[in-house]
Amino acid sequence: MTELYNIKLPDFEGPLDLLLHLLRENEIDIYDIPIALITRQYLEYIELMKELNLEIAGDFLVMAATLIHIKSRMLLPPDEDAPPDELEDPRLELVNRLLEYQIFKEAAVELKGKEEDRANVFTREPLSDDMEDNELYLFDVNLFDLLNAFRKILDTAAPEIGAITRDTLTVKERMSFIMEVVEGKAAMRFEELFQDGLDRIRLIVTFIAFLELIRLGLIRAYQDREFGKIWIINPEKQPEVQTVDREGYPLTLP
Repeated sequence: MTELYNIKLPDFEGPLDLLLHLLRENEIDIYDIPIALITRQYLEYIELMKELNLEIAGDFLVMAATLIHIKSRMLLPPDEDAPPDELEDPRLELVNRLLEYQIFKEAAVELKGKEEDRANVFTREPLSDDMEDNELYLFDVNLFDLLNAFRKILDTAAPEIGAITRDTLTVKERMSFIMEVVEGKAAMRFEELFQDGLDRIRLIVTFIAFLELIRLGLIRAYQDREFGKIWIINPEKQPEVQTVDREGYPLTLP
């Protein structure tokens, strides 16, 4: 994949964001983290980001090493002769870091939206899949939501047929394909980009093209609820879509 493309996203979220994402996704108590499960899932995200040639900051690799270290400590029997401070839960420092970071994130969101009126955001009936007859309320989506949705699609990839090289498959071509698909639409579901029985390489290149179009502002991506369906928005169509962030504060489409 290195010969195909290498992409760096300017708003790349960090390792603590990924850990909080995994805790929310698994509905895990932050004070009782199943470290083996979270470590495995964290490393799976890292491997997927490497396969996609996303530029991974060093902090992600440091956190991976930290999780592996905590996991190894928890597998060892406690040393009864060790001083009390060494008998602390190996997860404690990580939990404290996550709690502090979570407070910081929540404070930033509150400052961002304190003047917004939240009362009118959720006064509506449940969403249907048909956008034509419904005003659509969406949550802002982050990179890890996109990676999670794409991983599910990648698991169903068709077998690869023959060798695919830069001469036969390019990100620019897939970007053009995506723009053709979204042309004339106000919004479409994320999965619709990958409905042609594509093999693994074509799926990956299509997803990288999708990320590049988001970076360029040519398309937008949102969810109808946390860990819900992802929608692709065509900014040029300016659909009747009310978008809100994770805390319910309204966002404005360009």
